Amino acid sequence: QVQLVESGGGLVQSGGSLRLSCAASGISSSSNRMGWYRQAPGKERELVASISSGLITNYADSVKGRFTISRDNAQNTVYLQMNSLKPEDTAVYYCNAYRWNLNYWGQGTQVTVSS
Repeated sequence: QVQLVESGGGLVQSGGSLRLSCAASGISSSSNRMGWYRQAPGKERELVASISSGLITNYADSVKGRFTISRDNAQNTVYLQMNSLKPEDTAVYYCNAYRWNLNYWGQGTQVTVSS
């Protein structure tokens, strides 16, 4: 059974930083594509960043240069370091794992950036 558990969300002022963590079980974060998505109220869920098994990373244009995705193979955990946060980054952030044409999702963690 695949489980993805996010943590690290919260309230931060504009310009601040947060680091999100996604602890995976039942799936190897190093052997599968992992990603972070976000969904703001009234908007569709969108890809924020992803990392492949070969460590190829991909970022949404809106977060390039500010966010960094990484993983710790020993901990089977994926991280999203978010710097220079803006109010428009406010959303629920979801961890995603993609394996064998299936998507797995965590329960989400709220990130709120105040101006």
